[in-house]
Amino acid sequence: MLEVIDKGHCTEEHRAPLLFVHGVGHGAWCWDEHFLDYFADKGYRALALSLRGHGNSPSSKPLRSCSLADYVDDVGSVADSLPARPVVIGHSLGGFVVQKYLEGHDAPAGVLMGSFPAGGSLGLSLRRMKSHPWLFAKTALTGKMLPALNTPELAREAFFSAKTPELNVVRCLERLQEESPKALAETMFRRTRPELIDAPLLVLGAECDFGVAPKQVRATARAYRTEAEFFPDMGHNMMLEPGWQAVAERIDGWLTARATRFPRRSLRKAQCGGRIAKVWRANEPRERTNRGINVSGMLMLGSVVTRAVCA
Repeated sequence: MLEVIDKGHCTEEHRAPLLFVHGVGHGAWCWDEHFLDYFADKGYRALALSLRGHGNSPSSKPLRSCSLADYVDDVGSVADSLPARPVVIGHSLGGFVVQKYLEGHDAPAGVLMGSFPAGGSLGLSLRRMKSHPWLFAKTALTGKMLPALNTPELAREAFFSAKTPELNVVRCLERLQEESPKALAETMFRRTRPELIDAPLLVLGAECDFGVAPKQVRATARAYRTEAEFFPDMGHNMMLEPGWQAVAERIDGWLTARATRFPRRSLRKAQCGGRIAKVWRANEPRERTNRGINVSGMLMLGSVVTRAVCA
């Protein structure tokens, strides 16, 4: 059963729920710091899940064996449990998961925040290797990501800007966990298929993001024939940075302008949650409907390279 944090309720103005998907080594908690309350107060039903093996979500197999398709199934299982198709909002690795989810599922809209690029994440790993060759080698040898993030300085470089208060960085560092090298490797050598995605996308980036460079955010936006938007003085964890509200306001404004709503019949069926926050568990994923991912012999190399990814 997956951990899902659920706040707010559907309204006439915002009939589609919002489903937030976290990135590498995070969990639903990263959205619960600011975003869930913000959007609940704006009249949305806002939910954040912890992918299997993250947060309080268990996994039937070791985290290192979890695949990108497993994560897509997790998003699908929560989305299918809702009375209306949600807007899906993904950060970092979660942005790549959202893109793969949208290849096979309908949604009123999607938002990508500092997302792994549509063309694959190999460039992210190579940049990390060039910047920290010793940490890269250590991570590759041990198969563990956290030792490369075990100081506030390293965590700040990966997730925050130079202006972020130290307390924010330390709080995040204390909650970080390992990530699946298999899923990360798949993002390196597996491109998304924009031609299969009909949902409109808002592509956001951070100017001080060490992990996902602005040029990679722009490349993702071009793949979906839209323009990337950037936030100054902000690092990778846009939902936890001091300027998080500007990001939330842009998402709210974009959704409102697009009038992302479902028909009234969806509202009649909806029993969206009350104003009191709830933590619930979604059903385990049903039989997979999206296409699985077959990774070539490059997967072995990718597993080693991506163990050093920290964003």
